Amino acid sequence: MKDRITLSTSEQRRLLVLNHLLSAAISITEAAGLLGISERQVRRLLAAYRADGAAALTHGNRGRHPGNAVDAAVVASVVALATTTYAGFNHHHLTEMLAEHEGLALSRSTVRRILVDAGVPSPRRRRPPRHRQRRDRYPREGMLLQVDASRHDWLEGRGPWLSLVGAIDDATGLVPWACFREQEDAHGYFQVLRHVVRHHGIPLALYSDRHSIFVVTKKTLSIDEQLAGGARPTQFGRLLGELGVQLILARSPQAKGRVERLWGTFQDRLGSELRLAGACTRADAEQVLAHYLPKHNRRFIVPAADTTPAWLPWPATLRLDEVFCFKYQRIVDNDNTVRLGERLIDIPAGRARLSFARARVEVHQRFDGTLRVYYRGTRLPRPPPRLGLTSRTGASPHRRSRSPASPQASLEAGSPTPLATLLLTQRRDTLAEPLAGQDPWTPTPPAGFTLRSRVDAHGLPLSSGEQHNRGRRSSTPSLSAQAPSPATRTFSDSGSNRNPPSDEGDTSQPPPRLVEAPSLTQRLEQLCVS
Repeated sequence: MKDRITLSTSEQRRLLVLNHLLSAAISITEAAGLLGISERQVRRLLAAYRADGAAALTHGNRGRHPGNAVDAAVVASVVALATTTYAGFNHHHLTEMLAEHEGLALSRSTVRRILVDAGVPSPRRRRPPRHRQRRDRYPREGMLLQVDASRHDWLEGRGPWLSLVGAIDDATGLVPWACFREQEDAHGYFQVLRHVVRHHGIPLALYSDRHSIFVVTKKTLSIDEQLAGGARPTQFGRLLGELGVQLILARSPQAKGRVERLWGTFQDRLGSELRLAGACTRADAEQVLAHYLPKHNRRFIVPAADTTPAWLPWPATLRLDEVFCFKYQRIVDNDNTVRLGERLIDIPAGRARLSFARARVEVHQRFDGTLRVYYRGTRLPRPPPRLGLTSRTGASPHRRSRSPASPQASLEAGSPTPLATLLLTQRRDTLAEPLAGQDPWTPTPPAGFTLRSRVDAHGLPLSSGEQHNRGRRSSTPSLSAQAPSPATRTFSDSGSNRNPPSDEGDTSQPPPRLVEAPSLTQRLEQLCVS
């Protein structure tokens, strides 16, 4: 009906005030104060109300069709397409598909309003905001440390990206230590916690995210882990267990907001310090960080509610290196060796056991690169130098020592001839070489042990067939104490030739030759014959 007028709540309030004004119950000044408008505006409203009645109080566009309204046919088309062809599309994706395939250029808000008015819900559910409550600081220093790492362009293009690993005390905001690493790794957290324990003490708890450094993230367990009742802890988790430190895992970055806000401060202040110092490498950044941390703590540290520290002292009988290292459980092989990656460790016989085959040991990998093996809490002694054989091809020449490394490498006294040097580099499959970082092995054969040459009369190396044929025609090598000829070589206890070849006599004697050691079977046969 045209005579019916609908007023909003504010318009009804204006009508009530104007009626009181017309009845002289209130003045214009009082009416302006009640409506929150000026007296001039009150006079305009009163004049319009006297002329047109209550209709003068409504908005002028009420009841009019807007000029920019979407056509009813377009609205019906959008609703139909959203429920049939493009069913399940979210509002943003639906807007793009309508413009690309249907020629309907509408905004996302318009499409959303059309679907909401039609009662078509969005396929994506909006999560309601979670209720978060600010947590109070822990009362004592050392009760809780928040640890985290920040991957950032700390050098601002002057060097590689680095990860800053650090910790902050929850009670005071103290940053006990931080270090730069190439990546966020367990080594960095080991360094931070080691420095904290050494200079402050053992904290009661650590607050971290759910990184695989702190907790095992795999969902399926192996058979051994199922029998043990759970997954084996990580190296850092094992360290916290040995120290008696409780690990608290955060479920969101906001939960450990103190350390997250710390990275914002560091990226601002420490980044400026690095730029001022011109740091371009990780070593430069470490120096700037060590100079910056004391200034940061003096500026941002706050007093704790309880001034009594909660750090636990480090036991004087325990060494840091025995705890702050990677530990692996291994079972010794039948040859009394254990393997850690590509490294093979020999276990010598000890007082506890003559053989450690099938024994369960613990291998400690320290951060200086050394390895330690423990059996039932007792450290096993270091093995003697272990020898290995080089490959037949691709071996690099080994620097010769003063005493021969093996019988095959022994030459005549004096400087070696080019031929001997050639043979030494070609026949390196029989040379025993020490492993890297161990003492060289230089055994010498017994005195009076004569070896036969592996070269021909002209000093050239024999082929494998010629060596085999000549070996069948020649007599068996013998043990003799007679003076050697120029074609032979006698080894002494010191590994040097006491009877060098003489220059007198036949000048057609062959040059010095590389000789070959007889096998153990040939030596036994000769002893039986003699």
